Formats: sequence, C-alpha cells, structure tokens
Amino acid sequence: MPSRTDEVVREASSVVGGPVGRHAAIGRSRTWTPLRVLFALALCFLALGWFGKAGCLQQAPADGNSASGASLRLDWDDQRQYTDLCYSDVIGLFGAERLNEGAFPYRTYWFEKGSDGQQVKRYMEYPVITGMYMYGVAWVARAWDSAHEKWGVPAALDVVLFFNLAALGLALFWLVTIWATALTARTRVWVTWMAALSPLVIVHIFTNFDAIAMAMVAVAILCWSRRKPWLSGVFIGLGTAAKLYPVLLLPVLFVLCLRAGKLREFFQTAAAAVLVWIAVNLPILITYPQGWWEFFRYNSDRAAERDSLYRIISDAAGFTWNTDVLNIVSMVLMIAVVAAIAAVALLAPQRPRLAQLAFLMVAGFLVVNKVWSPQYSLWLVPLAVLAIPHTRLLFAWMLVDAFVWIPRMALYLDADRKWLPEQWFTVAIVLRAIMVLALCAVVVWQIWNPQDDLIRSRRDRPHERLDDPAGGVLDRAPDRLDLRPRPRASTVGASAPPTIGAWHVAARGGHGRDDDGNVECASPTTT
Repeated sequence: MPSRTDEVVREASSVVGGPVGRHAAIGRSRTWTPLRVLFALALCFLALGWFGKAGCLQQAPADGNSASGASLRLDWDDQRQYTDLCYSDVIGLFGAERLNEGAFPYRTYWFEKGSDGQQVKRYMEYPVITGMYMYGVAWVARAWDSAHEKWGVPAALDVVLFFNLAALGLALFWLVTIWATALTARTRVWVTWMAALSPLVIVHIFTNFDAIAMAMVAVAILCWSRRKPWLSGVFIGLGTAAKLYPVLLLPVLFVLCLRAGKLREFFQTAAAAVLVWIAVNLPILITYPQGWWEFFRYNSDRAAERDSLYRIISDAAGFTWNTDVLNIVSMVLMIAVVAAIAAVALLAPQRPRLAQLAFLMVAGFLVVNKVWSPQYSLWLVPLAVLAIPHTRLLFAWMLVDAFVWIPRMALYLDADRKWLPEQWFTVAIVLRAIMVLALCAVVVWQIWNPQDDLIRSRRDRPHERLDDPAGGVLDRAPDRLDLRPRPRASTVGASAPPTIGAWHVAARGGHGRDDDGNVECASPTTT
C-alpha cells in the first residue's frame, strides 16, 4: 500500500484524506483494480503527450490565403516545430522515408549528401519491425484519405493522419509496457505509477517509434518472471528486430544464469531470440539486402550526436572525431561496461535482481554510445521503476531528463529566435549523465549491500524476505558458481565460513541460514 510505504505518496494522499486506514477494506472493488487505475493514469499522460505534439499538426493553406477550398499544407512556419517544442520524428519521417509516396521500405532508395559532402545512396534506416510498422501506418493513412475522397469520411493532411494513426499504435504499445511492468512487479504493482506518470512520457512517447521495442522488452521480462524462457526469447528477438537495445537482455540473463547454474534456461531464451530475429529479418535480407543493411551502415557512419558525451568532449577540446576511431572507442567502452557488470553480478554477496542488472546494462550503453537521442531515455523508465525503489530520486532524474528537450530545441532556432545559448544544452546533457550515473551508483550499492535494497529487505514487513520478483527460475535459486572472495582464516585456527551472502542453502538438507542466522527454506527446485 503506497500511502503507507512510499513517503511521496503518503504526503500526496493528504489531499484526499491521508493514508489508507488500518481497518479499510482493501482489494474488494471489482471495477477499480490496480491495473485499471494504472491504465487510467497512463492514458492521462499519453493525452498530454499527444497535445504536446499537436502544435506541429496545424494546417495552413498551401497558397498562403484562406480561400475556401484551398489546398492545405503542414504549418511549420517560423520554426513552429522548435518554438512550440512539438517536433516529432514521426512527422518528419513520413516524407523523409518516402512513405508519402507509398514506397516500400528497404526497396526504395534516394540520394542525399553525406557528412563529407558526397552523394550517398539511402534506404530506410530503421530495423525491420519498425520500418514495416511505419509502412503499415502509411498504408492505412492513404486508405483513409481514399475513403475521404470516395465517401466523405472526415480526414486531414496525409501526414497528420499518419501521425495520429502511428500515435494510436504507440499508445497501445505503451499500455502493454505498463501492463507487463505492473505484473512483473507482483506485490509492488503500484510502483508502476511512476512509469505511467513519468514526465518523459509527455515529452517523448510520440517523438519516435521506441514504444514498440519497449513493449517487447517489458513482455520479455514478464515472461521470464513467469518461468517461460522460450517465450521470453521470442519477445527479445522481436524487440531486437524493432530496435537494437533489447539484445542487451541476453548478456544480463547469461551472467545471472551462469551464477545460478541455469544455463539451460538461458540457452533456450537465446535460441528463441536468435530464431525469431532471423525469421523476421530473413525475408527482407534475401529480397533487399542493401536496404536491410542500411540500418547498420547508417549507424556505423554516423558521427557523434549532440546529446552524447563524445560531442561534448570534442567541442571542449576543439577537434572532430574520426568516425572509425569513434566506433572503436565506443565499442571498447561498451565491452568494458559489460565486463564490469558481469564482475558485479558474479562477485556480489547476493545474486543481483534481474531488473537491477538490466538497468545497469541499458544505462551503460546509453552513456558510452555515440548516439543518445532524447527519446532513448524512455528505455530506462520501466527498468528503473523495477530496479530502484526510491520515488524522489527517480522523479528528479526524469524531470532533469525531460527538461533537456527545451535547450535541445533551442539549438535549431535562428539566431533572432534563440531563447537559450548553447552552453545551457551542454550543462543539461552533463547534468543528465550525472543523474543517470547516480542511479547506477545506487543500484550497485544495493547490489553490494542487499540489506539496503528496499525490495529485498521489506522494511514495511521485516518478517518477509523477497529475492527477485522478476527472476523466474532465478528467484531464490542457490548459487552454483561462487567466485566471491573468501575471508582469510583466523590466526587462532578457526576456518572461514564456506560461503557468505544473504542465502546459504545446504547442498542436500533443503535448509540454510540467512545473514541474520534465521533458518530459511531452500528453493523448491533444490536437491
């Protein structure tokens, strides 16, 4: 009950009479279930997200006058998309990817100037599921426009129809994310309200198509928590076919399963992920190999984005990164991040929770990657609410990250319209990175000191000990690989204890003791 256990909710509940009473009837409403309340909260913030982009959907006569029957165009005059903070890639990509022409992604190409001034042959640069989603929405928008011409169905500009239909689908994907995150949280179902009411949702849920991959990641974690590794792998494969970052779940699962001796379940998940990813990509790869490869070519040739720390370093030092050197540096740093997270997972006193390692992996990827588009921060939201049980800290980060959008839009304004100097954007980016690293530090501290993890310690109910709500087969499983350092033997001849950590399960006896000396039952799967 958040009004009793969450300080922020407890204080906010004073508006409606204070925390729930000791004798209140709990869980008897058949209408307002926790999940439905979360959906209602999410829909409110999705509506705010749509209204935030509505300024960029305004229409104006194409010929400059308001005569009746004049053709219409999108009104982005006077840099409206930046001054109104409503810019969205969803709108821009409709023409940039030739979707307005009915072009099939990965087959259609065009030429544009690259960063070196040379003509580059371009294709759709998004992974297959995202690209086909865009194509499907564009097809529906054209069909809607055809129905308008034939039967007078109310319509708008094709690009406005495209955005609204795409936003409807993205909203449904976000609701799937809320649903899966709430079920994964189990008894902490209410913690999902922080994702539903995240300021980042208002700013970025309709900035790009990232909600598709986020839904796949959330469902993959839910399936893993329900001990369905094959199904989890299916959604990891689908998510990777929509955006690359869901594949980061595989090294997280590998290191946790390695420590718990559950490699069979990991290989089931990995095999399903690879097979599904191949099944989705193979038709496009065989038919249009150049178009399929464009995603990898584009990201390989991409320079450091303004939002990345590499760009800040290069601007401060006065040099420009060589693309090949930049790719090597970012790759080496990513390998170092994976190695560091693996070391933390294998050497921690108690095996980390899945959400904790997943958050560290995705956050580390964003920090060392050469591209950190503003909407990428949404990737962290569902993982953060599962990994970090600290409301004020999470909302402080989300607010800082959401406000980055304001100085970023100022970068594109003409000199006479700029409301902020570029230095404000640099400060915002550095502050965001510091906040994300602070979250990572909190997660690492709680991994190394599990007694400080509010999810595991349950200070509201000290007699209850939880392990990993999202762990699935890992939940309460004993360690099979123990690389933790042993304390040195006493000088008086007493030997060190055989293991340390929160759970000591006897190899055959079926019982063990925790750090406080209390007898604990072993996992049902322990033999």
